[in-house]
Amino acid sequence: MVDRDIEARGVRDPRVLDAMRTVPREVFVPERFEDSAYDDRPLPIGRGQTISQPYVVALMAEAAEVQPDDRVLEVGTGSGYGAAVLAHLASHVWTVERHGPLAASARAALQAAGCKNVHVLHADGTRGWPEASPYDAIVVTAAGREVPEVLLEQLADGGRLVMPVGDRFAQQLLRVRRRGDRLEYEDLGAVRFVPLLPDVENGTEDEAEDEAGSEVGGATGADGVG
Repeated sequence: MVDRDIEARGVRDPRVLDAMRTVPREVFVPERFEDSAYDDRPLPIGRGQTISQPYVVALMAEAAEVQPDDRVLEVGTGSGYGAAVLAHLASHVWTVERHGPLAASARAALQAAGCKNVHVLHADGTRGWPEASPYDAIVVTAAGREVPEVLLEQLADGGRLVMPVGDRFAQQLLRVRRRGDRLEYEDLGAVRFVPLLPDVENGTEDEAEDEAGSEVGGATGADGVG
């Protein structure tokens, strides 16, 4: 998967490629989809969400330029797969998920994958995790019409924020770099992600599993490259 679907498409950072080879994606997908775990496509995980396409996870991790001593915030934990990749690159990862059942299942999957440097919070991701800020890198796995100011406030000097920005029809992946009081914006290309939503949702893990089973073949997974 890594050679064909990720490196061949332009991801070159050797640490990112190693992380993609190391993280067991099958741990983060519902059991019924394990045979498809290494397909380069999103897979349903319930609550209308997907585990991200591996290429997109690698692309965003490379864009964030994560270093071994970095503190990283991820907004939108989902399955926990992206957090696991970031955990192989950074010192510590804080990840926020608005869906209670997904936060719980991601926490369990990260533990099963041996990721001991990831902290999972069930909360409104649009507010970040200010108590642990500032962050050297912030990765947002859902699209907003603009980058939330509160996330920019949590970005350290020299830090990088990577986020898709746009509406449901057209989105661009942006990298924002803080240099003191100045912010530099860079367009990394067209993408398509699920929308970034405020507030939190509760529920049960059983409901998430039921939804994951009913979505196969029908979910567009919307965090693939457009």
